[in-house]
Amino acid sequence: MSTSQSSDSRRARREAESGHKGRRRAEIPSHQRWAPRMAVLGTLAVATIAMPLSAGAQDGPAAPFGPDGRPTGPSALDLVNNPASAEPTSEYVAAAPKIDGRAQAASRSVERAPLPDCDPTVKPTSANGRLTGHELCDLWQPGESLRPDAAVALSAMNEAFRSTFGRDMCLVSSYRTIASQVSLKGSRGAFAAKPGTSFHGWGLAIDLCSSETGNREVYSWINKNGGVYGWANPSWAKRGGGGAYEPWHFEFTEGVVELGGPT
Repeated sequence: MSTSQSSDSRRARREAESGHKGRRRAEIPSHQRWAPRMAVLGTLAVATIAMPLSAGAQDGPAAPFGPDGRPTGPSALDLVNNPASAEPTSEYVAAAPKIDGRAQAASRSVERAPLPDCDPTVKPTSANGRLTGHELCDLWQPGESLRPDAAVALSAMNEAFRSTFGRDMCLVSSYRTIASQVSLKGSRGAFAAKPGTSFHGWGLAIDLCSSETGNREVYSWINKNGGVYGWANPSWAKRGGGGAYEPWHFEFTEGVVELGGPT
């Protein structure tokens, strides 16, 4: 075979092989060739979107940013290979103490010292309506006073009330002497307790002004928050409670229970 014939033969084989490969590629539909690529691109797109949404969602003091101010974190490929799961509860949140509302309020009242000259550990030993000046603490409203622990608790509540409504709670009465109890019994009859038995006489009760009981928002706040500070409208004073309906009457529950009274 001549050199030219040999060269022609090799060229023909190459062209035949090239045509065969072209046919094999042509046999694979175009949409099938793109499917795997689209799947990978789609996964990477989802991962790329997921990263900014999860940025900053970490608990704890560590900030998710590098020295250059750019967000740090897993790459898109990391997220594809290791799908993110829900973050566990932060150790800081889990370790936070569950503070009782009453204890917290008492703590705050001590920190703010609403009545700095009032010693809440003092417990009266005098008879009902005959408490001495040492057994009472003056309130923010002139002429009104209560036994020390009740006074401190109510004053703390009044601070919260003032921060909410911009003014002090208005009181009709608080501690009542035996003389005032006798006078009130004479003028109000069945609507007043027997002299010497009223919790006003122990410095454990207050009567609110109509400006408080007549305002739905204010009265709702007092009923909702009173218990936090130990003050409540007793069950007997509620409508259908078995006693005279007195929505204005609130008592320092701890002191009432201590004396064996109803709440």
